[in-house]
Amino acid sequence: MAENGKSATEKVPAAAHPLSENPTEIASDINYHVQFNPHFSPFKFEPEQAFFATAESVRNRLIKRWEDTFWHFARANPKHTYYFSMEFLQGRALTNAIGNLGIENAYAEALNKLGHELEEIVEQEKDAALGNGGLGRLASCFLDSMATLNLPAGGYGLRYKYGLFKQRITKQGQEEIAEDWLEKFSPWEVVRHDLVYPVRFFGSVEVNPDGSRKWVGGELVQALAYDVPIPGYKTKNTISLRLWEARARAEDFNLFQFNDGQYESAAQLHSRAEQICAVLYPGDATEEGKLLRLKQQFFLCSASLQDIISRFKNRRGGYTWSEFPSKVAVQLNDTHPTLAIPELMRLLMDDEGLGWDEAWDVTTRTIAYTNHTVLPEALEKWSQPVMWKLLPRHMEIIEEIDKRFLAMIKDSHPDLEHKLPSMRILDHNPQKPVVRMANLCVVSAHTVNGVAQLHSDILKAELFADYVSVWPTKFQNKTNGITPRRWLRFCNPELSNIITKWLKTDQWVTNLDLLSGLRKFADDAKFQDEWASAKMASKHRLASYILRVTGESIDPNSLFDIQVKRIHEYKRQLLNILGAIYRYKKLKEMSPEQRKNTTSRTIMIGGKAFATYTNAKRIVRLVNDVGEVVNNDPEVNSYLKVVFVPNYNVSVAEVLIPGSELSQHISTAGMEASGTSNMKFALNGCLIIGTLDGANVEIREEIGEENFFLFGARADEVPRLRTDRENGLFKPDPRFEEAKEYIRSGAFGSYDYNPLLDSLEGNSGYGRGDYFLVGHDFPDYLDAQARVDEAYKDQKRWLKMSILSTAGCGKFSSDRTIAQYAKEIWNIQECRMP
Repeated sequence: MAENGKSATEKVPAAAHPLSENPTEIASDINYHVQFNPHFSPFKFEPEQAFFATAESVRNRLIKRWEDTFWHFARANPKHTYYFSMEFLQGRALTNAIGNLGIENAYAEALNKLGHELEEIVEQEKDAALGNGGLGRLASCFLDSMATLNLPAGGYGLRYKYGLFKQRITKQGQEEIAEDWLEKFSPWEVVRHDLVYPVRFFGSVEVNPDGSRKWVGGELVQALAYDVPIPGYKTKNTISLRLWEARARAEDFNLFQFNDGQYESAAQLHSRAEQICAVLYPGDATEEGKLLRLKQQFFLCSASLQDIISRFKNRRGGYTWSEFPSKVAVQLNDTHPTLAIPELMRLLMDDEGLGWDEAWDVTTRTIAYTNHTVLPEALEKWSQPVMWKLLPRHMEIIEEIDKRFLAMIKDSHPDLEHKLPSMRILDHNPQKPVVRMANLCVVSAHTVNGVAQLHSDILKAELFADYVSVWPTKFQNKTNGITPRRWLRFCNPELSNIITKWLKTDQWVTNLDLLSGLRKFADDAKFQDEWASAKMASKHRLASYILRVTGESIDPNSLFDIQVKRIHEYKRQLLNILGAIYRYKKLKEMSPEQRKNTTSRTIMIGGKAFATYTNAKRIVRLVNDVGEVVNNDPEVNSYLKVVFVPNYNVSVAEVLIPGSELSQHISTAGMEASGTSNMKFALNGCLIIGTLDGANVEIREEIGEENFFLFGARADEVPRLRTDRENGLFKPDPRFEEAKEYIRSGAFGSYDYNPLLDSLEGNSGYGRGDYFLVGHDFPDYLDAQARVDEAYKDQKRWLKMSILSTAGCGKFSSDRTIAQYAKEIWNIQECRMP
């Protein structure tokens, strides 16, 4: 390969053509990067080298658009939105960049001239390990839409060196190893050595004679900016995701200690700075872990706000602070960046000299908060002593916000005074005094939104009900969306081409509502045939991927049934695998003739279990143990396979989602804020089996309830069902008992699954009492699965449902979501590059 590659590059002159769209000149430009930006020894031009050279060629084109966009924004001076998120799950950038720029074919042809296939080169890119699940993927879809809608906006995040973890599956289940995405380097980021801000931790507060306060001492680290360009689709606008890296200065390295042999203590601050951006969500069971997580959150907020303030002060025409909220909108993606509130107050009061009232007015008109969860454990509460230790000035500010909030309620809403213990920001429980971050967000932000209609209704009726009577207009819904570029146009080219052909336009890529035009073809035999062959092409691609990564061969003619998401008890992968176990047991009991009448299925489950979440890791192990037995059972393995897909990430999703036919979104109703993978599956013509939870509710409304396999308790029934269970009123279905007994019988190996099964037993108690109602929903789930089996036997009916699923997904574009945020929360306008 090296020799062929070498000879191919020799035939193409190395010359810079950074903006050319001519394939011959692009090939020269790629070769130019091989020769004049060499990252590898000169003897090779293998796929990996070709990827880096291609990425740099594309990046130059992006940098030009980026700088043009930057100057255009500077001249127009519009209001800007800054999206603060602890996670951005970007996925591979190469396909997305050449797709958004409309130069896929030119780059494919250029690489052919160099002896390579674009498909193979794209595979060389490692996913940027900057996120974990839906929260981070949503943030990345939002950036794509901001750029595509030509909005003056951008994202702020952290540059995690080792990501969350890379998942390896062994006989023991999940193993975690560090992600190696930055081991070589990322060709997409541009380091900004002129953008460095100091971030302080610990220390103390000095009170000056005039009563003003200053945070001093402690530990000072530097935040260095790395920018990643985010191109819009078929527009010149290119915006930024700015990622911060923590580092110490050279002068913080103690040369005297080092020469004295005290190597660790000589580089102590360097090592502590490096820890800040080492890992996403470090374990927080210890005080050190809690301090590190808080450091990460504060580091993101402080660096980003200093940067925003610096931009504001340097803009044309001078500035007055009262104008700040009419030029800056800050959106907090969940509670992780809550410290932006006291930090903006501190910067305005201590550094810029504003009084409390003016600083509070600016802060509350600038910051908005998106809530992503109703799970109590995910609504952050930080220990007051830990926060006093790390951020003493911020705790003073939070105390003052809390004090003024109490006074305001007593003064203007005396009827709510008895609710104050749960509404206030500081919980002074002597056993465990905490700061309630969600309460701080609700009290301080001008707008609070949920991410699906059901979720927003639950926030207003339950979680934040007491605040609604104080601020009735503060609460909104913004149903999540996904970018149609990555999640249909680029990841599913066969289906995309058919949609474009039958709609006679590709405008649907930026106006997803046009998909409704497919409804009129849903019964057309020719359209159905084309649709079926596109789905089959994706299924074959998925089957070869599964063979490559797991060694398991799966039948593309079986029903591909997929559940991929974080492994969590509320997402109920356990319900799925118990259903698979019951199906296996029934298949074993059938005669060979009876088996022939069943619907063959390949059940795929994927996702990461958090490293310290024991029950989630047991579920991963159970899926693998079941797969080991089922897939090696010659009696049934042509009718059922169970596969765990390792190391689920964006790139894996781009293969799984187009190839899926049934997708499971089966969380306990009322627990999933929205879900966005449900939208991706539905958009790709996959049918959903699910509960009335999160965005499932709206998907079912849009695509038609006859095209959705519904089961399970409703959100408003869940509290009563839990109470019934506590009172011993639950009568388990015999099929549920049968599935559990089958595991206990040792049919899937000798591992002790009792602690996992015990969570489904009893009537109450921590880790017992089946809090997520797996037992209650199990019989209804099996009945829904039987309806799936029946529907799949009638392929004409199934294809029609699949087409109607895609046709009904117009609402679920992140372009729609972001247009609503821009108009109803941020008050920003399009600022298109001419």
